[in-house]
Formats: sequence, C-alpha cells, structure tokens
Amino acid sequence: MSANELRFQTICQITERQPVAPKVPSRLEDLWAVDVFTLNKMQACLPKEVFRSLKHTIQTGGKLDVSISGIVAAAMKDWAISKGALYYAHVFYPMTNITAEKHDAFISLQSDGTAITEFTGKVLVQGEPDGSSFPNGGIRSTFEARGYTAWDVTSPAYIMETDNGATLCIPTVFISWTGEALDKKTPLLRSNAAMSKAATRLLKLLGHTDVAPVNSSCGAEQEYFLVDAHFAHSRPDLLLAGRTLFGRPAAKGQQFDDHYFGAIPERVQVFMQDVEEKMYRLGIPAKTRHNEVAPGQFEIAPYFEAANVASDHQQLTMTLLRNTAKKHGFVCLLHEKPFAGINGSGKHVNWSVGNATQGNLLDPGDTPHANLQFLLFCGAVIRGVHQYGPLLRAVVATASNDHRLGANEAPPAIISVYLGSQLEDVYEQIKNGDVQGSMRPGLMNLGIDTLPEFPKDPGDRNRTSPFAFTGNRFEFRAVGSNQSVSGPLVAMNTILTDSLTWVADRLESELAEGKSLDAAAYNILKEVMEQHGAVVFGGDGYSAEWHRIAVEERGLLNLPTTADALPMLKTESIRELFVKTGVLSEKELESRFETYSEQYIRVIEMEAKLVISMTKTLIYPAVLRHLSEIAGAIASLKTIGLPFETANVELISDLTSKMMTTVGELSSALAVHDFATTEEHMQYCAKTLRPIMDRVRSYADALEDEVADDLWPLPKYQEMLFIK
Repeated sequence: MSANELRFQTICQITERQPVAPKVPSRLEDLWAVDVFTLNKMQACLPKEVFRSLKHTIQTGGKLDVSISGIVAAAMKDWAISKGALYYAHVFYPMTNITAEKHDAFISLQSDGTAITEFTGKVLVQGEPDGSSFPNGGIRSTFEARGYTAWDVTSPAYIMETDNGATLCIPTVFISWTGEALDKKTPLLRSNAAMSKAATRLLKLLGHTDVAPVNSSCGAEQEYFLVDAHFAHSRPDLLLAGRTLFGRPAAKGQQFDDHYFGAIPERVQVFMQDVEEKMYRLGIPAKTRHNEVAPGQFEIAPYFEAANVASDHQQLTMTLLRNTAKKHGFVCLLHEKPFAGINGSGKHVNWSVGNATQGNLLDPGDTPHANLQFLLFCGAVIRGVHQYGPLLRAVVATASNDHRLGANEAPPAIISVYLGSQLEDVYEQIKNGDVQGSMRPGLMNLGIDTLPEFPKDPGDRNRTSPFAFTGNRFEFRAVGSNQSVSGPLVAMNTILTDSLTWVADRLESELAEGKSLDAAAYNILKEVMEQHGAVVFGGDGYSAEWHRIAVEERGLLNLPTTADALPMLKTESIRELFVKTGVLSEKELESRFETYSEQYIRVIEMEAKLVISMTKTLIYPAVLRHLSEIAGAIASLKTIGLPFETANVELISDLTSKMMTTVGELSSALAVHDFATTEEHMQYCAKTLRPIMDRVRSYADALEDEVADDLWPLPKYQEMLFIK
C-alpha cells in the first residue's frame, strides 16, 4: 500500500471508529492517593518512634535516621505487595527531560533453593545504576561507571499500575561515585535548603521568632497536542523529532479563536478523565482542563504543591499523558512547536515561597505599600531577575523551545518582570522616596441587576511577560512544555537565595546604624529599584520598540537562541552564584553546560538528517509521480488538439529543483564537524543548519499546495489538527 493510500485509509479508520465508552467517574474521596505511601499509611503501619522520626525529616528537612530504614522498608514492601506489586524501582531524573527507573524483584534466594520476598533498608536507601550511560557532561567516563541512587524521603513512594502489573516506585536522587549530582532533583533539594536558610534569616531580622522551614511551591500548567496515532505513525518527523518538519498550514488555523475554551471533543474528554483518575490515585491534584488556543491543543493544570513533590508529579503527569494517549488511539505531543503557523505549547511554572508560620511570603495583602515582609521578598525577586536574567533564559533554552520564544505566541527571549499596575506604582513610589498608598481593588458592576458585583483585581495580567506577578506568586511563562520544571525551580530558588542574603546583609547594616526597621527596609527597597528597576516592564513584550528599549536603553540581554543562551552558564557571575549558595559546584555547572549543549546539537543534526531522508524518500517521489501524470495528460490533450497550461508544471519543476539543490547543501553542511569549541558548533547549528532546513521546508510546503492531494504522502495539517 502506498503512503498516500495509507493516508486516506487512516482518515476512514478514524472517522468510522467506535467511540470509547467513558467510565463512570469514581468519587474523589475513593480515589485520592490510594496508590501513594502517604504519611497516614506510614502512621498506620510503623512503630510510633519510627514514624515520628520519619515525619520530622519530611516536614522539617531534618537529618534522616538511616537506622530506621529497615523497618520502613519492610512496611513499604508489605503495603506494595498488598497492592499487587512484585517489583520495586528507584525512580530518578537524569539530565534529560524524562524519568529513569530500574526495576528489581522483591526476591531473595535461600540456601535451600527456595525464594522469599525481601526488601531491606539498605536496598531502600541506596541503588546503583550505571553513572556513565546517562548524560553527565564529562563527570563520568565509560571506565568510571559507578553511580548511586539515594532515597528521597521528602517525596512519597507510590504504586505505578500498568497493564503489565504494578511496581513500587521510590523517588530518589542520582549522584556519581565521586559525589557530583547527575540529576535534576539533587540541585532542586539543595536550592530549596539554601533558600530556606536565607529566608529564615531575613524573617528573623523582621522580628519573627517562630519561623518554620521555608519551602518553594510550584504549580505547572501543562500544554500539549493530541494527534490520532494513525496520523502520527505515518509521519517519521512526529515519531522521531516530536514535530512536523514539513507541512503547509491549513486554510483554517486558530484565526477564528473558536478552539480556546471551547467544548472539549468527546473523545478527548474521555482521555482527560482517564488521565485525571490516574493522577488522583497518585495524589497529583489536577484542577483545570480546557481546550487551548490552537486546534488540537489542550491544557491540564494542578494545584500548588511543595516544589520537590510538584517536580516529581510533573514528570509523572507527562508520563501519564503519553501512556494514556496510546490507550485512546492518540499520540500526545509535548514538543513546544509540533506544528508551524499556530501556537506552540508552554509549561507556565507558577512559583512562590512560604512556610507554616508566616504563610505565603509573596502575598501582598490588602495594603502592599505597608507590607514590609512582602515588599522585601518581592524586591529580592526583582533584584535576582535583573542580576541573573541570563540564567533564567538559559534554563529554558532547548532546541525545541527556540521555536516558541519570541514568536508572538510566547514571551520574548528578553527576561523582564511584570508587576501589575498596583505593585509597579508602589515600587515607583518607593523609588521616588514618597510612599503614599496602594491602588485599591474596585468592584465590577455589569449593569444588570441579576448579575453579581464582584471584586476587580487592582492590576491586569500580561501574557507577553516571561516573568509575571499574578496576585500571590510569579509565573515563569517561558518554560517549554517538554521541559522538567526542576531547572527553572533551581534557578528561581538560587537567585532568590542570593538576593535574600543581600537584603539581610543590608538590613543588618542599616539596623546597626540605629535606623528603624521601616526606614531601613524602605532604604533597601529604594536601592533595589534604582539599581534593578530596569527589569520591570508592563507593556507589550512583543513590540519592536520594547526590544530596542530593553537592549539599548535598559541594558537587558536579548538571547534569541539556545546557542546564545547556554554559554551564559559559563559566565563568572553565574558560576559564583551557584558555588557560594552550594547549589552546584563548578564541575556540576560545567557538566550541565556540556550536557545541554550536546543535546541541542544532536537534536538539530537529527532533524537535519530527517529532512534529507523525508525529502528524498517521500516528497520527491510524490512530486515525480505527479509530474508524470501531468505529462501523460498533456500528451493526451496534444493528441486531440485541446489547449493545455504549462505554467503550473514549470512552477513545480522549479520548486523541485530548488528543493533538491538545497537538500544537497544541507547534506554538505551536515558533514562539517571541525569546530574549535562547543559554542562554535552550536552557533553553526543555529545560523547555518537551521536556515537551510527552513529553506528545504519552504519549497516542500509550497509543493504540497501544488501536488495532487491523492499523491501527497504525508498526513496534512487539516487532517491531523481537526480530525479527532
């Protein structure tokens, strides 16, 4: 069967398929965290002293008493076996955006040849995967393979159920034999501990005597596309690259604004309900689901959780979306830009900091101008974003996210802070040294008696800002949909640590000089705005004027590609930031630059190879068949003396010739490998390979509009996006 015949058969199979019958939703109370080894379950099966010790470690960050691990392991094993698990897995998060796991059985052979179920404390606490086979940026070599996983007691164990059975999953960190972090979780835990220490110091300077450990929190809004599996399996680019390397936008895209928040397609809603049930069983607080802006695009968003647990849950969410999609005949695309010409997908990371005694430290309250605690913490964020904006840009830099940032559908690659009109006015008053008050929220009166009046927020929202204050948190909007949230959280926690330390140092100095707390705080905030206020911007981030002002007048960096952004990790200021906070050593930071740079290069080179292959084996043959049929038709028309038009043939021939010539250029360009530095290699990918790939695509997409529809070999946009 030819590719185009398969394409039309696929459409018939999709349109004639019987809908999947939705399950009757279970009560939330019957589902919630049933597959999680929660504190309540621990309390029920552990001795009181053991439970008390474990709970203290989880809730306060105290040192883990390893001597209790054997008792915990036995209880965890019994619970898992009661849930049908025969295997356990240390789950960890290497320097990729996926989850890694190594499965082992609860089995121990006895001297008499019998087998028993066994799970010891030693096995719970420590595992040993190969440290050289995961991305490590030179920390480990093939002949230096030892690496360890270590139990992260702060994130609960859970049961992952699949059609093949149940597995006890134990969240862990992943480190090398020499002690360096090889994963994304270890730096996250370090950054949170460092931030808590700095925040506690400042809170005590503000007069608090009872200060609980401070934690960052996260709520990540996950956007994704769903494409029928029949279509995806007919597209090598979707299967291997996660995005369409070819494809002409359909006549209808998102221009009618009729998909966003529209009625969820029935088949998609059944899929969503299935995902949410699995999430609830795993204790993941899914809250919101809706159609996104682009056709075929959707979003799921959770409640806030502690950053470490939220990061684990976000990884689980991506896994559940992908795996559940298969059962419903979909492929879930988490690439930031799977389709050209319509909005891509982000993962807006909502971030705040707080504790059990002082609450949310980024809550302005009703009178933000007088809320010194909020103003200092928010001011610390402003200082951190201005001072380390290039770091925030670097941690969202990937080959796939480059397609989205700065494309008038996502924030620009210039990092700025949006505060909203109320807070921007307050900080401007502070800068001018004359604080009078705060804008008050008003009432929204709709002019219809039957409709309620409700409070109107004192400030609007700005979807063009990469880092926006949204009421009681900051929303980092530049994060890509396919990324782990750990990197952005590490960056935000670390820059806040540095700024809180600076604020505390300045506050101690001012108080030592005899100034009142209010006077000292406002002096510090005035200094923050004078030195770092250039990063605050409330206008249109898409405008060319902002790009000019940001760079030329405010001194902000515009880093449009990953090749521009990742080298920022090697700058002295960022190196000093991570080393002095203890979040990453020099060697660990260098390993991340090497790893992410290598991933960037490999993605682009892999896509270039796909462009060459698909052009030669799919698109070019289809064009030749089309030209052959036209040639035959023209010959027939000549025979009977009827007029015929050759302009179309000439256009197709010209486009085909240019396409294949450009494919040759791409092949030659891909063969170049003599680069002096990694940075040079990345720039070559960004400025040479990608533009040639785009040119090949432009010719191929133009041909898609000229070649007979029944000969085109690839599923088209109008089919993939609109047929569900």
